[in-house]
Amino acid sequence: MDIHDPRVDPPPEGWAAFRARCLPPVWDHELLRREAWLAKNPPVLAAVRSGSRVVGALSVMVCRSWRATDFAPLTGGRFRPRWAEVYLPLLSGYPACVFDDDVGDRQRRSAIRRFERALREHLGGGLLGVIYRAMTPELVPALDGRGRITREIDPAAVLRNTYSTVDDWVRTLAPEVRRYLRQDVATEAAFGRADLDPGELAVLLNAHRARQDARAWAGGQRSRVGGLHLDTRSPIAPAYLDALVRRPDVLTRTYRDGAGRLLGFTTMLDRPDGCAVHHWAALPSASGGRKGLYVDCYARCVAHMIAEGRPELTAGRAMLAEKAALGFGTRALFSVAVPRPVLGR
Repeated sequence: MDIHDPRVDPPPEGWAAFRARCLPPVWDHELLRREAWLAKNPPVLAAVRSGSRVVGALSVMVCRSWRATDFAPLTGGRFRPRWAEVYLPLLSGYPACVFDDDVGDRQRRSAIRRFERALREHLGGGLLGVIYRAMTPELVPALDGRGRITREIDPAAVLRNTYSTVDDWVRTLAPEVRRYLRQDVATEAAFGRADLDPGELAVLLNAHRARQDARAWAGGQRSRVGGLHLDTRSPIAPAYLDALVRRPDVLTRTYRDGAGRLLGFTTMLDRPDGCAVHHWAALPSASGGRKGLYVDCYARCVAHMIAEGRPELTAGRAMLAEKAALGFGTRALFSVAVPRPVLGR
């Protein structure tokens, strides 16, 4: 079991092959490096090996006080109280614990216990415990156990590809939803975009996330713990978005008004095993945005899914009612809390 700090360590040997085989683009080592340098709670990377081959991975946020203001702090060898979250803060509908398909339940359970012991050694005596966030049901048996707390959280939105054409999907929509399709707004989309201002994207995205978080909190999101708003994520930095939108497996769509002002944008991750609406942000209508612009955006993502024969389109854990109106179902997700006394056991 290897623990890597992506800020200073090279990729684990064999990482590129495992990433290409099993993981979405946010696990790319360069993106992890930028994320870690630009985060208040930077991630470390654990690689699970079978001989020389990487067969599993965990991305782990090292978390401190919610009042901390510094970025990219030291992560190892201290006694200051901290906890760890196995979590993808930039792709919350996917688990930050992934194994090859041929790794069985018993092997997974053993690997998780080895990971916890290695993380405890890496972070030192200040580690209070580990929280596995947004885990899929098939991972829970490997994570569960005596002294561990498991609870269901907000699910991820998933649209299964059962359509021959986009019109088949459109016919399932209610008339009040269909009226927002094909809005009269200039839009551009491409993989590997180098024509965008990442600062402009970051401002729009972070403002959108703040509104979304406030709405989810008011609606009683199941992610809360003990009545507390425990959000350990950091703002998304322009340098991260700049690297993301340039990737050849990331489709970025922008919407602009006649004056060229950015009204909205989305990034979609595209892999043979499925597409994921990654980031979506738009100006609210009160600030000059277009009402229902997300419907047009999702329609174009669905069109890509159907045209490329992808089995599904996922869309995160927010706005579930709005996504249900677009035909999305849900995939159950769970969190597992492991206090220090039972780590590795």
